[in-house]
Amino acid sequence: MKQPIGLSIVKALLGLLVVGVTAGAAEPKRVLVVCVTAGFRHTEGIEASERILPKLAQQSGAFTLDWVRQPPEAPPAPRRPKEPGPDADAAARQRYQEALARFEQENARYKAAQKGFQEQMRKALEKLSPQNLQQYDAVIFNNTTGDLALPDRQAFLDWIKSGKGFIGIHAATDTYHGFKPYIEMIGGEFAGHGPQSTVEIINQDPQHAACKGISTPWVVHDEIYLVKNFDRKQVHGLLILDKHPNNRTPGDYPIAWCKRYGQGRVLYTSLGHRADVWDDDPKLRGRQNPPEVARAYQQHLNGAILWVLGLAPGDDAPQVK
Repeated sequence: MKQPIGLSIVKALLGLLVVGVTAGAAEPKRVLVVCVTAGFRHTEGIEASERILPKLAQQSGAFTLDWVRQPPEAPPAPRRPKEPGPDADAAARQRYQEALARFEQENARYKAAQKGFQEQMRKALEKLSPQNLQQYDAVIFNNTTGDLALPDRQAFLDWIKSGKGFIGIHAATDTYHGFKPYIEMIGGEFAGHGPQSTVEIINQDPQHAACKGISTPWVVHDEIYLVKNFDRKQVHGLLILDKHPNNRTPGDYPIAWCKRYGQGRVLYTSLGHRADVWDDDPKLRGRQNPPEVARAYQQHLNGAILWVLGLAPGDDAPQVK
């Protein structure tokens, strides 16, 4: 008989709590969470993660968190005034000259602020230098986007390959599009998405720590990514759709997977755009997912973290040969 999803999640959480307590006898593992973006910023998901991930760490006791956060944003670039046409009168030309002078002043302030912002970004990302990474056991790319200015991105990949852990959440596949080694490490690349939709997710490996307690179907409303440069022969599938998230065309649409990268462990989940996927507060504003969805997602992430740290069981062999 199929158990209610709430009961399944509670049992799975208790199981992983035992893992956490056992691991807690040793020194907790250290996890670095990166929330920096060089492209589109998923503010909703990132802010929710900053509430939920510390709760998971506290409940587990098996790991602690450190953060790389976005510096204060530089002001938006000013808009250059439109030059008047050849038939403009003297008053219009005078107004243009005054507007142009204001623009040049604002642009100078913008350039100075932008330079300062880039320097703050560089300093924030120094936590990912080869030397500093030695104090961590895993890194989470939490809705990162664009070409992050890591001190040495190849050294970062080598660090994972040496036996460390990596988790990518949602927009982590929308990061380093032009850097093939990163795409090979994470196992796929963001190809686009349609409108947010309600989907029925299939659990491919109920025994994996990142999938325990998740029923099939798991009904979730979120922004669902489509991916490219993805090969099932190179990954172990965890969560999947058998229909396109928007037009419902039958097919293979991966949601989460894990893999080995050298001696390292890598896990990616495309969920995590919406705050109500993260946060189980019943009073959360704008909630469309029931709190049970967020509790299952928290269990998914907690199991993922413990798995990449080597503290929880889970297969990583590809199901497709």
